[in-house]
Amino acid sequence: MLYHVPRLVWFGNKLLNISANISFSRFHSALILGLCLVWVCACAPKNTVVADDVPRSDKAFANRPDNFQFVIVGDRTGGHRPGVFRHAMERINQLQPEFVVGVGDLIEGYKEDEQALKHEWDEFDAIVNQLDMPFFYTVGNHDMGNDVMRELWRKRFGRDYYSFLYQNVLFISLNTEDPPIALPEDILARQKWLEQMMQQDPEKVRLLLRERGSNTGAQGKPPKLPGAVAISNAQVDWLEDVLDSHPDVRWTIVLMHKPAWEYDNPAFKRIETLLQDRPYTVIAGHEHYYNYSRRLDRDHITMGTTGGIWLTEGNRSFDHIAWVSMSDQGPVISNISLCGLLGPAQETLQNLTSEQTVGVCNRP
Repeated sequence: MLYHVPRLVWFGNKLLNISANISFSRFHSALILGLCLVWVCACAPKNTVVADDVPRSDKAFANRPDNFQFVIVGDRTGGHRPGVFRHAMERINQLQPEFVVGVGDLIEGYKEDEQALKHEWDEFDAIVNQLDMPFFYTVGNHDMGNDVMRELWRKRFGRDYYSFLYQNVLFISLNTEDPPIALPEDILARQKWLEQMMQQDPEKVRLLLRERGSNTGAQGKPPKLPGAVAISNAQVDWLEDVLDSHPDVRWTIVLMHKPAWEYDNPAFKRIETLLQDRPYTVIAGHEHYYNYSRRLDRDHITMGTTGGIWLTEGNRSFDHIAWVSMSDQGPVISNISLCGLLGPAQETLQNLTSEQTVGVCNRP
């Protein structure tokens, strides 16, 4: 038989492929090809060389190709502090994760003026487009507070709940505003006032909130924000199909805006039943104060803020990101304060004392 046999030859530091058609039996062809591969593996240059007498511990390099890192960011809005979220995006680029995911409340929203909403989304998209890697959107109540906002989301971004697979890890982004939940007029009026004041005089707002907390005794106690969780039957049915299609993934990461497990929501209880036979982690936002709990022997995390306002000051109110390293045993989650992200090496000393960094690290 006539076979196409590659000749692999090292020329300087390059591997050249010189091919020829040679008549051999199947056995001889397989034997020669095998010998060629052994020779290439033995003679090819090595990317990593550590001599036996180099002082080191006996652990192997942590460089499994199917493990990866990504970042989770908290709420940006709900009376956002100008510049904080943009600052976070700049710092995330220094970390170079594979991608970034949000837990919602990306714009102030709660409007029916489509042009005003488009302006807010244009502003937000311009900020995340500074990233060197993709940003995945999750719906928050400020992003989908009425039917006009829902239609605009769908026109602009497509699905308002979705899944994707990365390195055999299943990511699920749920919509806890399905359908949108209307807020009472008095709460909407307070929200509009807060949004405007945070743009005009954020320091005045900080002092007013601190004074109110001192007068009411609420200082340091995270408030429970108003609202409810809405997850449609159609969304749960969709999730069931997704999970049935991915029964053997390494891990499942469930993202949502409102921490549905704290709302006694029947749809979420059904979701927990669907998830019960697999390893998973749940991450939410909304409350603006960090919290961690174990529920059904799984990690449940409520992110703090990445720019959103704090209504009271306390040890749970801080701006941060979550740095997630996917390991063989599941996600390893480390929370990093924005104050601890000091930028590139050549700017570190400058950033320690700059007005921008000090402003980001101040509490509200």
